[in-house]
Amino acid sequence: MPSHESAIYPAPPEYDIFKKKMQSLSGIDLDAYKYQIHRRIHMLMQRWGMKSYDEYYKTIADNPDKLREFLDYLTINVTEFFRNANRWWELKDRIIPQIYKELGHQKLKMWSAACSTGEEPYSLAILAIESRVATPKPVLAVDIDDGVLAKATAGVYAKRQIASAPKEWIPKYFTDAGADTVKVKPEVKDKVKFKHMDLIKDRFESDFDLILCRNVVIYFGPETKSALYKKFFSALRPGGYLMTGATEQIFEYKTIGFESAGPFLYRRPK
Repeated sequence: MPSHESAIYPAPPEYDIFKKKMQSLSGIDLDAYKYQIHRRIHMLMQRWGMKSYDEYYKTIADNPDKLREFLDYLTINVTEFFRNANRWWELKDRIIPQIYKELGHQKLKMWSAACSTGEEPYSLAILAIESRVATPKPVLAVDIDDGVLAKATAGVYAKRQIASAPKEWIPKYFTDAGADTVKVKPEVKDKVKFKHMDLIKDRFESDFDLILCRNVVIYFGPETKSALYKKFFSALRPGGYLMTGATEQIFEYKTIGFESAGPFLYRRPK
């Protein structure tokens, strides 16, 4: 049965052709997103004054700046260091010490899935340094968008993006880059490994102690969302944790095999 959303915003047949072309161009499967993504795409199409999907696609394909604007608008690449700060302090004060206690050592394997422009994995690396975590590998940070990965690798950010960081941490981990910008220090960058990955299609590594996937899955449809959470479950070691975004409660967590470890925090049982 068609959804109420699809009844209000029906997609024309040309949209299916557009989706296939965009997948070839960008690697992003628009069918994996909720139907509302069509409305979002159509709104940008109207903003640009495009009258057909063919014109829309040609504009995106022929202009790298338009492709970047399209991807940013689609995936909402807006983030900051220590976003939703209480969740980070919970990691620092409760979850990481619990992992220490269980493992009997200080080696954590951590992953920032859909890392966008890098604020989250760098935040995780800083948290690891402050918690005196010895990581055998850098924090894994992946995204499907090569453009945001390039920005993440550069490590340059607006000063407003570090507003949630403790003031005493700012001179320790950032240098002034001028024009109201800062740059992540090398000792932090060395603790993060950026990699291109399609979370839906690609295989995951295993034995993670902690996975962060926040403010991303909300845009996926129910089947894609469920399949992704199952993949995360398999990627965790027994006793490992998955943290989701503040609007991404996993209602079927028990069916998947998780146990609740707190608000928007799930654990694979030992």
